Amino acid sequence: MSKKILIVEDEHDLVRLIKYNLEKEGFRVSSVTDGSLVLAEIRREEPDLLVLDLMLPGMDGLEICRQVRRHDRYAGIPILMLTARSGEADRVVGLELGADDYVTKPFSMRELVARVRALLRRHEATPQRNSVQRGDLVIDPSAHAVSIAGKQVELSALEFRLLHHLASYPGRVFSRDQLLDRVWGNDRSVTPRSVDVYIRRVREKIESEPQQPAYLQTVHGVGYRFVAGME
Repeated sequence: MSKKILIVEDEHDLVRLIKYNLEKEGFRVSSVTDGSLVLAEIRREEPDLLVLDLMLPGMDGLEICRQVRRHDRYAGIPILMLTARSGEADRVVGLELGADDYVTKPFSMRELVARVRALLRRHEATPQRNSVQRGDLVIDPSAHAVSIAGKQVELSALEFRLLHHLASYPGRVFSRDQLLDRVWGNDRSVTPRSVDVYIRRVREKIESEPQQPAYLQTVHGVGYRFVAGME
């Protein structure tokens, strides 16, 4: 069955153009132009991916991103954020709030379609191996669920993939470039700085003291490793 894409964008001409190009590639596409209607549309449509503009009436894209990532059922939906803002700080904010990729306007439709396909491939490629348990942390790929001492933790698709990869190789140090290759894949459009952003986000969600992490440790000058359960 073809994947469902929800476009959240208030420029009607751009919505029509994006919709046309995605439907031409075989996707089923719906759209919302008011940010305040997005969560209801997500509940109704249950899309496989969001194409989300940053500047919206009703509720902006950053707040929508926050709310989607807080929702147990929809936290894993990949989000491709659209914005006219091109500064690094804006890209980092989008990543920190849960966006999986970031496209700045103006962009080509070919690039957008390629980014959508890449995000869906990465999401589907999340390893479906057995659960990983390290100390109090349990990672269940089949349910896309993470818990600590029995309490559920909400992670985005890329956050989950990053944590699951590191936890699958306890004690092994991965450089930023290695993590980009193994977690983001060949279609990545991000930089090594993005790895730091995602590590920080995961730490904030799973560590009781993010500044003194018990699970995801930094090996200065090298990269990151997962250490819980290695005693």
